[in-house]
Amino acid sequence: MTEISSYNEPFTTLGLAFIVIGAILVLLPLITRNLPTLERLPWFILWVYKTDGFYFATSPLLIVLSLLSLLYNIIIRGR
Repeated sequence: MTEISSYNEPFTTLGLAFIVIGAILVLLPLITRNLPTLERLPWFILWVYKTDGFYFATSPLLIVLSLLSLLYNIIIRGR
């Protein structure tokens, strides 16, 4: 029985992580609407685009770091 238990544990952890991420994604637009002070952050940390009730928030810094990490992994691990 320990074989089945150890097999299911990663799936349980992954499922809980997806639930938490989903809850954060659902609540994120509500949080950005109610906190106008987020717009005072520097643009490279948080960029918010608003038009007609549509909100889009992203972090250019995280995008650049993710691309650098991806390139590093492709170059180094691709050998």
